[in-house]
Amino acid sequence: MNPLEKSAYTALTTCLDLKRDESLLIITDDNKLTIGKTLYTIGKELSREALLAVMPPAMVNGEEPSAAIAALMKQYDVVVCPTSKSLTHTNARRNACKEGTRVATMPGISEDIMIRTLKADYEAIAERTIKISNILDQGKKAVITSELGTNLTLPINGISAISSTGLIKNRGQGGNLPSGESFLMPEEGKSEGVIYIDGSLAGIGKIKGNPVVVKIKDGFAIEFSGSDQAQELYTQLKKLGKEAMNIAELGIGTNHEAVITGQILEDEKVMGTIHIAFGNNIGMGGTYDVGIHIDGVITNPTVMIDNFMLMEKGKLLIN
Repeated sequence: MNPLEKSAYTALTTCLDLKRDESLLIITDDNKLTIGKTLYTIGKELSREALLAVMPPAMVNGEEPSAAIAALMKQYDVVVCPTSKSLTHTNARRNACKEGTRVATMPGISEDIMIRTLKADYEAIAERTIKISNILDQGKKAVITSELGTNLTLPINGISAISSTGLIKNRGQGGNLPSGESFLMPEEGKSEGVIYIDGSLAGIGKIKGNPVVVKIKDGFAIEFSGSDQAQELYTQLKKLGKEAMNIAELGIGTNHEAVITGQILEDEKVMGTIHIAFGNNIGMGGTYDVGIHIDGVITNPTVMIDNFMLMEKGKLLIN
Protein backbone atom coordinates (compact mmCIF):
# COMPACT_ATOMS: atom_id res chain seq x y z
CA MET A 1 0.00 0.00 0.00
CA ASN A 2 1.09 3.57 -0.66
CA PRO A 3 0.84 6.13 2.22
CA LEU A 4 -2.61 7.34 1.18
CA GLU A 5 -3.93 3.78 1.00
CA LYS A 6 -2.46 3.04 4.44
CA SER A 7 -4.26 6.10 5.83
CA ALA A 8 -7.52 4.97 4.23
CA TYR A 9 -7.05 1.53 5.77
CA THR A 10 -6.45 3.09 9.22
CA ALA A 11 -9.54 5.28 8.87
CA LEU A 12 -11.78 2.35 7.94
CA THR A 13 -10.38 -0.20 10.39
CA THR A 14 -8.91 1.52 13.47
CA CYS A 15 -11.24 4.52 13.49
CA LEU A 16 -14.49 3.14 12.02
CA ASP A 17 -14.14 -0.56 12.84
CA LEU A 18 -15.63 -1.47 9.45
CA LYS A 19 -16.65 -5.13 9.42
CA ARG A 20 -16.85 -7.63 6.58
CA ASP A 21 -20.65 -7.96 6.84
CA GLU A 22 -21.28 -4.18 6.74
CA SER A 23 -22.10 -1.85 3.86
CA LEU A 24 -19.98 1.22 3.09
CA LEU A 25 -20.87 4.47 1.31
CA ILE A 26 -18.17 6.96 0.26
CA ILE A 27 -19.52 10.44 -0.53
CA THR A 28 -17.07 12.74 -2.26
CA ASP A 29 -17.03 15.61 -4.73
CA ASP A 30 -15.11 16.57 -7.85
CA ASN A 31 -12.34 18.24 -5.83
CA LYS A 32 -11.67 15.27 -3.53
CA LEU A 33 -12.06 12.43 -5.99
CA THR A 34 -8.60 10.90 -5.47
CA ILE A 35 -9.23 10.49 -1.74
CA GLY A 36 -12.77 9.26 -2.36
CA LYS A 37 -11.60 6.65 -4.84
CA THR A 38 -8.84 5.49 -2.49
CA LEU A 39 -11.28 4.99 0.39
CA TYR A 40 -13.62 3.13 -1.98
CA THR A 41 -10.84 0.90 -3.32
CA ILE A 42 -9.70 -0.09 0.19
CA GLY A 43 -13.25 -0.22 1.55
CA LYS A 44 -14.69 -2.59 -1.04
CA GLU A 45 -12.16 -5.22 0.09
CA LEU A 46 -13.16 -4.77 3.74
CA SER A 47 -16.95 -4.62 3.47
CA ARG A 48 -19.91 -6.60 2.17
CA GLU A 49 -20.86 -3.85 -0.27
CA ALA A 50 -19.31 -0.48 -1.15
CA LEU A 51 -20.62 2.45 -3.18
CA LEU A 52 -18.84 5.62 -4.32
CA ALA A 53 -21.13 8.66 -4.78
CA VAL A 54 -19.73 11.82 -6.37
CA MET A 55 -21.47 15.19 -6.11
CA PRO A 56 -20.63 18.78 -7.07
CA PRO A 57 -18.70 20.71 -4.40
CA ALA A 58 -20.92 22.62 -1.97
CA MET A 59 -20.64 26.39 -1.67
CA VAL A 60 -20.35 26.68 2.14
CA ASN A 61 -19.77 24.50 5.19
CA GLY A 62 -23.06 23.14 6.51
CA GLU A 63 -24.86 23.22 3.16
CA GLU A 64 -27.26 20.30 2.78
CA PRO A 65 -26.50 17.69 0.10
CA SER A 66 -29.15 16.67 -2.42
CA ALA A 67 -32.17 14.68 -1.29
CA ALA A 68 -30.78 11.65 -3.15
CA ILE A 69 -27.46 11.78 -1.27
CA ALA A 70 -29.25 12.34 2.04
CA ALA A 71 -31.45 9.30 1.40
CA LEU A 72 -28.45 7.13 0.54
CA MET A 73 -26.73 8.05 3.79
CA LYS A 74 -29.50 6.39 5.80
CA GLN A 75 -29.21 3.11 3.90
CA TYR A 76 -25.61 2.17 4.74
CA ASP A 77 -23.89 0.94 7.89
CA VAL A 78 -20.87 3.22 7.47
CA VAL A 79 -20.61 6.50 5.55
CA VAL A 80 -17.36 8.39 4.93
CA CYS A 81 -17.47 11.91 3.47
CA PRO A 82 -14.23 13.35 2.06
CA THR A 83 -15.69 16.60 0.67
CA SER A 84 -14.61 20.18 0.00
CA LYS A 85 -17.15 21.63 2.44
CA SER A 86 -18.43 20.16 5.69
CA LEU A 87 -21.39 17.81 5.95
CA THR A 88 -20.89 17.56 9.72
CA HIS A 89 -23.50 20.13 10.71
CA THR A 90 -26.23 19.04 8.28
CA ASN A 91 -29.60 17.39 8.74
CA ALA A 92 -28.46 14.71 6.28
CA ARG A 93 -25.67 13.65 8.64
CA ARG A 94 -27.86 13.90 11.75
CA ASN A 95 -30.70 11.91 10.17
CA ALA A 96 -28.32 9.19 8.99
CA CYS A 97 -26.95 8.83 12.52
CA LYS A 98 -30.51 8.62 13.88
CA GLU A 99 -31.02 5.61 11.59
CA GLY A 100 -27.94 3.95 13.11
CA THR A 101 -25.36 4.84 10.47
CA ARG A 102 -21.77 5.55 11.57
CA VAL A 103 -20.69 8.72 9.76
CA ALA A 104 -17.16 10.09 9.40
CA THR A 105 -16.97 13.53 7.80
CA MET A 106 -13.68 14.75 6.29
CA PRO A 107 -14.33 18.34 5.16
CA GLY A 108 -11.47 19.96 3.26
CA ILE A 109 -9.30 16.88 3.61
CA SER A 110 -6.10 16.81 1.55
CA GLU A 111 -3.78 13.91 0.86
CA ASP A 112 -1.09 15.47 3.07
CA ILE A 113 -3.51 15.98 5.98
CA MET A 114 -4.85 12.45 5.68
CA ILE A 115 -1.39 10.88 5.64
CA ARG A 116 -0.05 13.03 8.51
CA THR A 117 -2.95 12.98 10.96
CA LEU A 118 -4.13 9.41 10.60
CA LYS A 119 -0.79 8.12 11.87
CA ALA A 120 -1.59 9.58 15.33
CA ASP A 121 -2.22 7.40 18.37
CA TYR A 122 -6.02 7.64 18.49
CA GLU A 123 -6.26 5.76 21.78
CA ALA A 124 -4.14 8.50 23.41
CA ILE A 125 -6.19 11.20 21.68
CA ALA A 126 -9.40 9.58 22.94
CA GLU A 127 -8.15 9.46 26.53
CA ARG A 128 -7.04 13.11 26.43
CA THR A 129 -10.27 14.28 24.79
CA ILE A 130 -12.52 12.50 27.28
CA LYS A 131 -10.60 14.02 30.21
CA ILE A 132 -11.22 17.51 28.82
CA SER A 133 -14.90 16.75 28.19
CA ASN A 134 -15.31 15.66 31.80
CA ILE A 135 -13.85 18.98 32.96
CA LEU A 136 -16.16 20.93 30.64
CA ASP A 137 -19.17 18.91 31.82
CA GLN A 138 -18.54 20.01 35.39
CA GLY A 139 -17.90 23.65 34.53
CA LYS A 140 -20.24 26.61 34.73
CA LYS A 141 -18.15 29.17 32.87
CA ALA A 142 -15.28 29.13 30.37
CA VAL A 143 -13.02 32.16 30.04
CA ILE A 144 -10.65 32.35 27.05
CA THR A 145 -7.82 34.87 26.98
CA SER A 146 -4.72 35.40 24.84
CA GLU A 147 -1.79 37.79 24.70
CA LEU A 148 -3.13 39.21 21.42
CA GLY A 149 -6.28 40.43 23.19
CA THR A 150 -8.85 37.63 23.28
CA ASN A 151 -11.06 37.94 26.34
CA LEU A 152 -14.23 35.90 26.01
CA THR A 153 -16.61 34.54 28.61
CA LEU A 154 -18.83 31.60 27.66
CA PRO A 155 -21.44 30.28 30.13
CA ILE A 156 -21.55 26.46 29.84
CA ASN A 157 -23.51 25.42 32.92
CA GLY A 158 -25.45 22.19 32.38
CA ILE A 159 -24.22 21.65 28.82
CA SER A 160 -22.60 18.33 27.95
CA ALA A 161 -19.36 18.33 25.99
CA ILE A 162 -18.91 16.10 22.94
CA SER A 163 -15.75 14.03 22.61
CA SER A 164 -14.59 13.79 19.01
CA THR A 165 -11.97 11.10 19.53
CA GLY A 166 -11.60 9.73 16.03
CA LEU A 167 -12.98 6.39 17.22
CA ILE A 168 -16.37 6.06 15.52
CA LYS A 169 -17.27 2.49 16.33
CA ASN A 170 -20.78 2.61 17.77
CA ARG A 171 -24.10 2.48 15.96
CA GLY A 172 -25.41 5.99 15.21
CA GLN A 173 -22.12 7.71 16.04
CA GLY A 174 -20.73 10.56 13.96
CA GLY A 175 -17.54 12.60 13.92
CA ASN A 176 -14.65 14.05 11.96
CA LEU A 177 -11.66 12.22 10.60
CA PRO A 178 -8.96 13.14 11.33
CA SER A 179 -10.15 14.05 14.79
CA GLY A 180 -9.18 15.13 18.25
CA GLU A 181 -11.31 17.74 19.96
CA SER A 182 -13.67 18.25 22.87
CA PHE A 183 -16.42 20.70 22.05
CA LEU A 184 -19.74 22.06 23.22
CA MET A 185 -22.10 24.90 22.55
CA PRO A 186 -22.14 27.73 25.09
CA GLU A 187 -25.46 28.80 26.56
CA GLU A 188 -27.32 30.60 23.83
CA GLY A 189 -27.48 34.38 24.00
CA LYS A 190 -24.95 34.70 26.81
CA SER A 191 -21.39 34.77 25.42
CA GLU A 192 -19.60 38.11 25.90
CA GLY A 193 -16.25 39.58 24.92
CA VAL A 194 -13.82 39.74 22.02
CA ILE A 195 -11.76 37.15 20.15
CA TYR A 196 -8.59 37.53 18.11
CA ILE A 197 -8.60 34.75 15.52
CA ASP A 198 -4.98 34.26 14.46
CA GLY A 199 -4.89 30.63 13.31
CA SER A 200 -7.40 30.05 10.53
CA LEU A 201 -11.04 30.32 9.50
CA ALA A 202 -13.12 27.51 8.01
CA GLY A 203 -13.51 27.97 4.27
CA ILE A 204 -11.36 31.11 4.30
CA GLY A 205 -7.98 29.69 5.23
CA LYS A 206 -4.91 30.52 7.26
CA ILE A 207 -4.93 33.98 8.80
CA LYS A 208 -2.60 36.34 6.92
CA GLY A 209 -1.14 39.33 8.73
CA ASN A 210 -3.32 40.88 11.41
CA PRO A 211 -5.77 38.68 13.36
CA VAL A 212 -9.49 38.73 12.66
CA VAL A 213 -11.09 40.53 15.60
CA VAL A 214 -14.71 39.74 16.46
CA LYS A 215 -16.66 41.51 19.18
CA ILE A 216 -19.37 39.39 20.80
CA LYS A 217 -22.40 40.56 22.77
CA ASP A 218 -25.41 38.63 24.08
CA GLY A 219 -24.27 35.49 22.26
CA PHE A 220 -23.84 37.05 18.81
CA ALA A 221 -20.97 38.44 16.76
CA ILE A 222 -21.69 42.16 16.36
CA GLU A 223 -18.48 43.68 14.99
CA PHE A 224 -15.69 42.44 12.70
CA SER A 225 -12.32 44.14 12.21
CA GLY A 226 -8.65 43.45 11.56
CA SER A 227 -7.43 41.81 8.37
CA ASP A 228 -9.26 41.63 5.04
CA GLN A 229 -10.35 38.14 6.08
CA ALA A 230 -12.58 39.75 8.72
CA GLN A 231 -14.70 41.27 5.95
CA GLU A 232 -14.82 37.91 4.18
CA LEU A 233 -16.08 36.24 7.36
CA TYR A 234 -18.68 38.96 7.91
CA THR A 235 -19.89 38.72 4.31
CA GLN A 236 -20.39 34.95 4.50
CA LEU A 237 -22.30 35.15 7.77
CA LYS A 238 -24.37 38.18 6.82
CA LYS A 239 -25.85 36.34 3.82
CA LEU A 240 -27.77 34.07 6.21
CA GLY A 241 -28.89 36.73 8.66
CA LYS A 242 -28.54 37.20 12.40
CA GLU A 243 -28.77 33.49 13.24
CA ALA A 244 -25.48 32.93 11.41
CA MET A 245 -23.84 35.33 13.89
CA ASN A 246 -24.69 32.96 16.76
CA ILE A 247 -21.73 31.84 18.88
CA ALA A 248 -22.22 28.16 18.23
CA GLU A 249 -19.25 26.32 19.68
CA LEU A 250 -16.22 26.25 21.92
CA GLY A 251 -13.80 23.54 20.83
CA ILE A 252 -10.46 22.44 22.29
CA GLY A 253 -7.96 20.63 20.07
CA THR A 254 -6.37 17.37 21.24
CA ASN A 255 -4.52 15.89 18.23
CA HIS A 256 -0.76 15.95 18.80
CA GLU A 257 0.05 15.27 15.13
CA ALA A 258 -2.11 18.07 13.69
CA VAL A 259 -0.65 21.39 12.52
CA ILE A 260 -2.24 24.57 11.22
CA THR A 261 -2.38 24.43 7.43
CA GLY A 262 -5.40 26.56 6.56
CA GLN A 263 -7.73 23.56 6.36
CA ILE A 264 -10.09 23.72 9.31
CA LEU A 265 -10.54 19.96 9.45
CA GLU A 266 -6.98 19.70 10.75
CA ASP A 267 -6.55 23.18 12.23
CA GLU A 268 -9.33 22.87 14.81
CA LYS A 269 -7.79 19.62 16.09
CA VAL A 270 -4.34 21.08 16.81
CA MET A 271 -3.40 20.45 20.43
CA GLY A 272 -2.85 23.74 22.23
CA THR A 273 -5.49 25.67 20.29
CA ILE A 274 -9.16 26.44 20.78
CA HIS A 275 -11.78 27.39 18.24
CA ILE A 276 -14.95 29.43 18.34
CA ALA A 277 -17.63 28.74 15.74
CA PHE A 278 -20.43 30.87 14.33
CA GLY A 279 -23.81 29.68 13.04
CA ASN A 280 -25.37 26.24 13.30
CA ASN A 281 -25.39 24.52 16.71
CA ILE A 282 -28.18 21.97 16.21
CA GLY A 283 -25.78 19.03 16.39
CA MET A 284 -24.69 20.18 19.85
CA GLY A 285 -28.23 20.45 21.21
CA GLY A 286 -28.89 24.06 20.23
CA THR A 287 -31.73 25.79 18.38
CA TYR A 288 -29.93 27.64 15.56
CA ASP A 289 -30.66 25.62 12.43
CA VAL A 290 -28.88 27.83 9.91
CA GLY A 291 -27.08 26.60 6.81
CA ILE A 292 -23.58 27.65 7.83
CA HIS A 293 -20.99 26.79 10.50
CA ILE A 294 -17.64 28.62 10.45
CA ASP A 295 -14.89 27.85 12.97
CA GLY A 296 -12.13 30.30 13.88
CA VAL A 297 -8.92 28.95 15.44
CA ILE A 298 -7.11 30.85 18.22
CA THR A 299 -3.52 29.88 19.00
CA ASN A 300 -1.73 29.99 22.36
CA PRO A 301 -4.84 30.65 24.45
CA THR A 302 -5.26 30.45 28.20
CA VAL A 303 -8.42 28.57 29.16
CA MET A 304 -10.06 28.79 32.56
CA ILE A 305 -12.99 26.52 33.43
CA ASP A 306 -14.37 28.14 36.56
CA ASN A 307 -11.28 28.30 38.81
CA PHE A 308 -9.39 25.52 37.00
CA MET A 309 -6.71 26.43 34.45
CA LEU A 310 -7.08 23.90 31.64
CA MET A 311 -4.61 25.51 29.25
CA GLU A 312 -1.93 28.17 29.72
CA LYS A 313 -0.65 30.04 26.65
CA GLY A 314 -1.31 27.04 24.44
CA LYS A 315 -0.07 24.33 26.80
CA LEU A 316 -2.61 21.78 28.02
CA LEU A 317 -2.24 21.33 31.77
CA ILE A 318 -3.59 17.77 31.87
CA ASN A 319 -1.84 14.55 30.87
